[in-house]
Amino acid sequence: MHHARDMAAGAALLAASLLAAAAAAQTASEGLSPTLANIKSTHVVRLGYRESSPPFSFLDQSNRPIGYSLELCEAIMEEIGVEVDDANLRIDYVKVTSDDRIPAVVQGKIDLECGSTTANAERAKQVAFSPLIFVAGTKLMVPKTSSVSGATDLKGKTVVVTKGTTNEQAMHNVDKKLSLGLNIVVTPDHEQSYQMLVDGKADAFATDDILLYGLIARHKSQDKFRVVGDYLSYDPYGIMYRKGEPQLKDVVERAFRKLGTGRDLIPLYNKWFVARLPSGERLNVAISPQLEEAFKALDDNEGTSN
Repeated sequence: MHHARDMAAGAALLAASLLAAAAAAQTASEGLSPTLANIKSTHVVRLGYRESSPPFSFLDQSNRPIGYSLELCEAIMEEIGVEVDDANLRIDYVKVTSDDRIPAVVQGKIDLECGSTTANAERAKQVAFSPLIFVAGTKLMVPKTSSVSGATDLKGKTVVVTKGTTNEQAMHNVDKKLSLGLNIVVTPDHEQSYQMLVDGKADAFATDDILLYGLIARHKSQDKFRVVGDYLSYDPYGIMYRKGEPQLKDVVERAFRKLGTGRDLIPLYNKWFVARLPSGERLNVAISPQLEEAFKALDDNEGTSN
């Protein structure tokens, strides 16, 4: 009889400890910030990508999203895996555009936006940004035969910009400041803006210099177009994620500190900006002194969080 009683007590104890473990797991996931809790329960990280922002985020020949920003997001995803104790998280790629990328983050349609997004004070009211991943600025792409060598030559001309970009705002500012009487036309994506120039429907395409170089390289159109003028804006890029989640912020910054300490950032930069891209072309854009400093600072700040 004692034996049966002991077994029953043992079973009750086992059931109680299983319940306690389940409750502890529940509490643990409840203790996670909303984005991390959702990732833990679904085992999926949703990465927002762009179709035509080489080399940051674009489609390869087999229509797979690739790029520098996506590799940085994968490093953040590894760190998320550590945080939620799941080494086998899956990626769900979600296409975003310049215009819908911020709502996609705010509304929880994506967890990380891995594109070519400028981190500025205006946007920081709605979303959070990773440490600096690149420094760009608005310049103009014009046909090689064009006499335009800067903003002042655009008087009365048509300039195409991509909707929802900082470049759109920059061109309106330049237009006002220099009284150029510009005709500013807008398209939904960089590829369409580029096509407007190809089709002769615009005199110039204004966007970040690095994206212009990327499009020229991708279309092998070095003999047709050139990038001209002074910088018309300053655009520091970051990876976007949801604001108001300190735990997610810690994970993102920890991922960047690990990359900085492991000296992985400059080789990663060189892979996408200096070496030949998987799609065959080469941008050959050396790292800027500001970006190199920012990467080194991540290593110097090891163990500190700002």
